[in-house]
Amino acid sequence: MGVNRSVGVKIARVRHYLCGMSSHFIRIASYNMRKARGLDQRRRPERTCAVLNTLGADVVVLQEADRRLGPRPPALSREMIAAETDFDVVEVCDNGLSLGWHGNAVLVRKWLSAGDVKRVSLPGLEPRGAVRVGLNVGPGLTLVATHLGLRRRDRRAQLAALTAATADDTHCIIGGDFNEWSVAKGLEPLAARFNTHSPGRSFHARRPIAALDRFAMTPGVILRDAGVEEGPLAKIASDHLPIWSDIEIPPATC
Repeated sequence: MGVNRSVGVKIARVRHYLCGMSSHFIRIASYNMRKARGLDQRRRPERTCAVLNTLGADVVVLQEADRRLGPRPPALSREMIAAETDFDVVEVCDNGLSLGWHGNAVLVRKWLSAGDVKRVSLPGLEPRGAVRVGLNVGPGLTLVATHLGLRRRDRRAQLAALTAATADDTHCIIGGDFNEWSVAKGLEPLAARFNTHSPGRSFHARRPIAALDRFAMTPGVILRDAGVEEGPLAKIASDHLPIWSDIEIPPATC
């Protein structure tokens, strides 16, 4: 696990220090970690940490980061994150215990800072929400972490709510499990302001057939590269594979 952590930190730091003064580059990742329960039905948070360390990401949005019942304790403890990764936890919960809010958590590398945290309640049959976080990247980047509902009508309403909640944000990324199987329908509320991108098929981890995990980016955010983590550990640690995108904010948009 220590080797994976070292490699992930090195990749992220090289990207951070080589970005120069003209443009701003970071890697964003999204991972539905399934409460750290793998396809072997074993709950192994240390395995989830090892997967995170393979991504070389500067920022990670997590879904299903907390247990569902009772006070919703974290499936991945802050202590383990501190000991096994180079990430800090952005405090987004409202109960002083959970890692996330409605299961949505945000991790950032220690050389990044995050603030202006806002929780966004989402409409629909199921209890759903999103967290909005400001990052000190270039002129400022707004990151929204979310896990959308199972019904398309709910997802459309939820995306409309997120579009409204980020109306004043010039540079914005919405990332997470969009739960949308179609490549042509369901994402219409984003079309006016966002370019939606799927790095690839991320579900089911054993045999990926659907691109449920996505990023939506405002035009000022440029996508440079993207992919799905398909290593052997990721294929068993959750029913979703992690996705990532390398993005640039050019000086002209500052």
